[in-house]
Amino acid sequence: MPGLTHWQSPQFHAFYPAACSFPAIVGELLSAGFGCIGLSWTTNPAYTELEVLTMNWLGKLIGLPEEFLNCSRGSGGGVIQGSASEVIFIVLLAAKEKKVKELTAQGSSSTEAEIRGKLIAYSSDQSNSSVEKAGLLGSMPVRLLPTNKDGVLRGNVLAKAINEDKEKGLIPCYVVATLGTTSTCAFDSLDELGPICQKEGVWLHVDAAYAGAVFVCPEYRYLNKGVEYADSFNFNPHKWMLVNFDCSAMWVKNSKYLVEAFNVERIYLKDQHKGMAPEYRHWQISLGRRFRALKLWFVLRSYGVEGIQKYVRHQISLAKYFEELVSKDDRYEICSSSMALVCFRLKGDDSLSEKLLENIEKRKKIFCIAGHHYQRFCIRFAICSELTHKQDVAFAWNEFKEVTDEMLGVKSHDIKSI
Repeated sequence: MPGLTHWQSPQFHAFYPAACSFPAIVGELLSAGFGCIGLSWTTNPAYTELEVLTMNWLGKLIGLPEEFLNCSRGSGGGVIQGSASEVIFIVLLAAKEKKVKELTAQGSSSTEAEIRGKLIAYSSDQSNSSVEKAGLLGSMPVRLLPTNKDGVLRGNVLAKAINEDKEKGLIPCYVVATLGTTSTCAFDSLDELGPICQKEGVWLHVDAAYAGAVFVCPEYRYLNKGVEYADSFNFNPHKWMLVNFDCSAMWVKNSKYLVEAFNVERIYLKDQHKGMAPEYRHWQISLGRRFRALKLWFVLRSYGVEGIQKYVRHQISLAKYFEELVSKDDRYEICSSSMALVCFRLKGDDSLSEKLLENIEKRKKIFCIAGHHYQRFCIRFAICSELTHKQDVAFAWNEFKEVTDEMLGVKSHDIKSI
């Protein structure tokens, strides 16, 4: 179709996956057909009940600690939001109100307004742009901390920044750790960041928007080490888990901080069922909500645990295949390879890789975008579509080789002849 960027094409390797599957589409169609709005449990009981159920299933599927689940004995639980950007903002507001109330209750000499003016948040310089945007919307400065050469935020960097800001009279409030950064899919050292946040009384949010789906496979859960320190966790089934947009899964250890931040009651919203089920309108910005749990239920029931694991592992294997192809051509270098994302570049000045990507875009046979790895320009090659297979990866690699040959004016693959 004209006028569309075809995210479901097997030649689409840009940004990240935009999940789509027939079960999810059926769930979306049924939800639209019902024509209901989920203001509360009373307005549509199934909307709430199925969301509680599917978020429990999903939390168990990715190995989250029990205190994050609706079925736990505590106040934890999961809810479906629209996007990871939305989640980061919501959690920032909850963390902000929590910190203000704590300090006020402790008898702080500062007024609430003064406390709010001193709050500060932290994340890595590789975190998604939505982290900075949340800070702008929530009136809380976000300090982007330097990462190591692998794009990882380490604990000693965070500890140093917190100490520096406390000496300036600022109040550390909120940390966003990224598991699977946008540029290179790097994983922050959660097990180092967690104890620091716990010691300082800082809310720790885990943004695993893309890579969180990999935790359905037990062999990758070591990358989630330290998640027990988190106050909230989020990943997007609408990226890499076959559920179409929008479906962003968010869990919190203590939902009361959300409710206290967003609870505005009106007489027309009161009913006799208070306390019997989560009132998700208090867990989000909007009042109304769609039946997003239905498409998640369809996907979980249709594919099952093994089906989702097979899908994720297959996409990772395709990325590994592309990495092998690139590695065999000594004109290129691999910058990073993580999950279903490979970042690579032509050896030499950045201008070569920039020109390569520009020429690839002009031919319009495949679609990739740029990234940065350790301050160098690179090309991101992501496995995005469910329809992508080994022959599609080979097609993309041949496209890169042809354009490189044209650029360098040779047919030889030996860079020494250039």
